[in-house]
Amino acid sequence: MSSGSRLAEPGTPPDPTVPATATATNTTADTDASCGHPDGVHATARIRATYNGRVTTLPQLRSDGPFHLRRIRTGGRGATVGIIGAMSAPLGGDRLALDITAEDRAELEVTTAAATLALRGPTTAPATYDVRLTAGEHACLRWLPQQLISAAGSNLRQTCTVSLAATSRLLLREEQILGRADEEPGHLVSRIRVHRAGRLLLDQHTAYGDPAPGWDGPSVLDGHRAVGQLLVVDPELDAGRAPVLLREGIKDGCAVLAPLAGGPALFATAVAPSSSALRELLDQALGHALGE
Repeated sequence: MSSGSRLAEPGTPPDPTVPATATATNTTADTDASCGHPDGVHATARIRATYNGRVTTLPQLRSDGPFHLRRIRTGGRGATVGIIGAMSAPLGGDRLALDITAEDRAELEVTTAAATLALRGPTTAPATYDVRLTAGEHACLRWLPQQLISAAGSNLRQTCTVSLAATSRLLLREEQILGRADEEPGHLVSRIRVHRAGRLLLDQHTAYGDPAPGWDGPSVLDGHRAVGQLLVVDPELDAGRAPVLLREGIKDGCAVLAPLAGGPALFATAVAPSSSALRELLDQALGHALGE
C-alpha cells in the first residue's frame, strides 16, 4: 500500500481530482446459495482498470462475498484498490476468486487491508482461493496482499494465475505464515503460474502441512514457519544477472533471487522463522531486483 494512503470514509464528498469510477457493488443474487455453510461461500470479486489518456480509472469494481473493494486515494496517474474482509474466510468448502485486470497502459495496485486467515470451518472439504491477474500492453500491475495465515486444521488450495502482454510490467509479492503462535499449520497447497506473451514464464507448486510429504524436512523448510515469493517482470529489466543469496543468518532464514529463463523477470523465494524476518528478506530481494 502506498505511503500516506487511506481508505475513503463513507459519506466523504467526492474528490474533484480523482476521476469518477464505477460504484462498488455487493452481489446479492442467490444469497442462500452463496452464504450457506457447510457447502461454503461461492464468491468472485472483479476489478478492471483502464487508462483514459490522463489517469487510470476503475470502470469495474465489483465486491462479492468476503471481498469488499474500496478505491484508495493516492493521486498520480495510477489507481490503488484495497480489499477489506467482510466476513471470516476462507473456511472449509469455500470457493473464492479475485479477477483483476489492468488494460492497456493502465497502472493498478491491489492490496488487502489485513492478513487473510484460513480456518477449518464446519466441513473438512478444502477451500479454494483463486487469484487471476491480467495485464495488457504497457500496463503495470502490482499484486501486494498482506500475509496468508494457515491456521491449524485448515485446508486451502490457493492459485495465482497471471497473463501478461509482452510490454506489461508486474510486481507480485505473496507471504504465507504456517500456523499461528505455538500451533501446527493447516494443509496449504499453493501454485503460481505466469504466462507472458502467450508463453509460460513460471510455474511454481508448493505444499505445506500434513499430509504433504517432507514439507518440514531440511531440504524444504527445516523448521521455518514463514515462506514468501516475489516476482518482478519488466521489459527493461536486466535479467542477465547471476542469482543472489540473501541471508540474515542461519536463524533468520534466507532468500534466493534468480532470473527466469523465459523472459525479463526476477523471482525470489524466501523462508524465515517469523513474519518480520520474512518481510525483511523480501524487502532486500526487491531492492536488489530494482537495483537499489
